[in-house]
Amino acid sequence: VSTQSTWGATIMDKMEVTNEIANLLVELSKSQDNEIGDGTTGVVVLAGALLEQAEALLDKGIHPIRVAEGYESACEIAVAELQRIADTFPFSKDDVEPLIQTAMSTLSSKIVNQFKRHIAEICVKAVLAVADLERKDVNLDLIKVEGKPGGRMEDCCLVDGIVVDKDISHPQMDKEIKDAKIAILTCPFEPPKPKTKHKIDVTTPEEYERLYEKEQEYFRKMVKQCKDSGATLICCQWGFDDEANHLLMANKLPAIRWVGGVEIELIAIATGGRIVPRFEELTPEKLGNAGLVREVGFGTTKDRMIFIEKCANSKAVTIFVRGGNKMIVEEAKRSIHDALCVVRNLVRDNRIVYGGGSAEIACSLAVHAAADKISTVEQYAVRSFADALDAVPIALAENSGLNPIEHLTTVKAAQIREKIPYLGIDCLDVGTADMKQQLVYETLIGKISQLRLATQMSKMILKIDDVITEKS
Repeated sequence: VSTQSTWGATIMDKMEVTNEIANLLVELSKSQDNEIGDGTTGVVVLAGALLEQAEALLDKGIHPIRVAEGYESACEIAVAELQRIADTFPFSKDDVEPLIQTAMSTLSSKIVNQFKRHIAEICVKAVLAVADLERKDVNLDLIKVEGKPGGRMEDCCLVDGIVVDKDISHPQMDKEIKDAKIAILTCPFEPPKPKTKHKIDVTTPEEYERLYEKEQEYFRKMVKQCKDSGATLICCQWGFDDEANHLLMANKLPAIRWVGGVEIELIAIATGGRIVPRFEELTPEKLGNAGLVREVGFGTTKDRMIFIEKCANSKAVTIFVRGGNKMIVEEAKRSIHDALCVVRNLVRDNRIVYGGGSAEIACSLAVHAAADKISTVEQYAVRSFADALDAVPIALAENSGLNPIEHLTTVKAAQIREKIPYLGIDCLDVGTADMKQQLVYETLIGKISQLRLATQMSKMILKIDDVITEKS
């Protein structure tokens, strides 16, 4: 299966890597993704630059342990500088513009950058819907991202509830249920099977009729138990055959079958219902409540999806992604994951630094200045760390079609002269290097995580003497 992506973590994950050190870099990218959710490319670029600088130091005869210690000292100096230049970002449920601007900065490098404002607004609304602002906590598991190829990216929307990629089991059942009482079942709509191996010989039509009647009795009992509980919609983790489906339709009980385990749990959380493992345990108190359940069709295709909206516990929300083809939809989902993580990080810690390489340049200058005060051999490693930090603004300038050395030296000189730590690379050619004015933000905890993870990875690799391949 081929994957097209511009997302660093995806590319690293899908690569077939045989080199052990390269494998460590793949793991580094995954660590940044798991911890922060953004900055996966930057952390690998920085780690690569640190290792490149380390090679030159080793060639000079400096011991790897001294290099590692120098990197550790330089990292702490850079983190302290980041904390010094960070700005606090005030926001509230009424004033979400700062969060939207930060999410837009994240989406700028993604395939969805033409619609970044629309998608950033959706991501911010989704996070705030599930966030506990008092405890500064966000459970991203309550935000489900569903996609469907077809339509335009502008059609992406936030559903206040759950979207299930299934349809109503019978075409003649109601397609829209208001004030739905949902029975959430993990037991199959079928007669119980004996535990032992068995064989039934049916020799006469009467015997077949008796067997058929017994089966019908089981089905009727199951449907009656659902009906007596007051349920108006059945949501079943397992399938059921046409017989049960017909009986449900005759009793005006719409049903959804083959709902996955994750969706079942989300529906239970959102609707306030209980998952019922046996029909005998189904009671009115265990039913979930939703203001509206509807089946939605798409264009001229036979694709259908179920929207469960206005849930009793509206904590669970779904971002519904549309796009021209499957590749666009998958890439948009990955981009939305990044934006959600950035907004989540801002809710946790609302301090930010400015992007465009400005934070790295400011740290590089601070580390260089500190290196001059170190009298031991670690001075070389600290200075090399500062040079490695320049790899990020250089990469940004190269990717924007600018002269990297010329722009980096110009911005560095301006930062020293004007003492402004938010001058960066003008990638969009706006005419100003002031990232505060360009509204290019990054979360402080994301940037600190990048520095620390890349430094720890470099230290670990520096302590490796040799790689011995195991016999296959």
